[in-house]
Amino acid sequence: MSSYRTQHLDGPISLDLTLRSGQVFHWECLKDGSLAGLIGDRFVKVSERAGILETDRKDAEIVRHYFALNHPLEEIYEAFPADPLSQESLEMCRGLRILRQPRWECLATFITSSMKQVAHIRAMSLAIRKSFGRPVGKSFAYPGPEELARADEALLRACGLGYRAPHLIATARRIADGGIDLEALSSLETADLRRALTGLPGVGVKVANCVLLFAYERLDAVPIDVWIHRVLLAMRRGRGGTASQLASYARRRLGPYAGYVQQYLFHRARVLAK
Repeated sequence: MSSYRTQHLDGPISLDLTLRSGQVFHWECLKDGSLAGLIGDRFVKVSERAGILETDRKDAEIVRHYFALNHPLEEIYEAFPADPLSQESLEMCRGLRILRQPRWECLATFITSSMKQVAHIRAMSLAIRKSFGRPVGKSFAYPGPEELARADEALLRACGLGYRAPHLIATARRIADGGIDLEALSSLETADLRRALTGLPGVGVKVANCVLLFAYERLDAVPIDVWIHRVLLAMRRGRGGTASQLASYARRRLGPYAGYVQQYLFHRARVLAK
């Protein structure tokens, strides 16, 4: 690894927490302690020293952008709710950052995530990359919508997708045919963007909110899965509610950076359940 020249990047960040928190699923830990992955179709290596990222100088800008090193963490932390669950999550997860992921890759990955645990999503993501993606060094880039629009459904099912396979193909075709432009959608207000995303095959409100948060940087978006549903019920002292009512409660309760608070609550809940 003598060619791996490092450059310190602004932090702080916990690389481990950020990459293990259920946002992204393809990064690999190397023998030297660094992590390797693809940002789009670019292979990068990163490591952490005293809360600061290190990477090759040529990758510095793409790494800084992907890991959202300009997010004002201290300002975000000041906005965390004062309740014990939120504050305990903050103390446990300091340095966890919301990534800026490539939009198609994020959308496709979370279409395949429905009713699956993190380990299963990772296995599917890697299988899709290997079966349909372009090799980049020893890794494989996530296939674009053009590749998946032509994919054989049986081969996708063999990657573990099951009933999700036709949804992924149908959405890939909509994008490949020009029926929807994921980059152009970024100009929409959040409610309109959510509505556009949920019009795609396989995209419900939870998946749309994941894409809003992790690909469109809508930091107030709150994906509500089984873990966050339980957390919200605890905050409401067991009072139930419809999905829409819980979503409205989450936006009010968790504040302007509700997506960050949600991710910290999510990771805390998963860690404590192990």
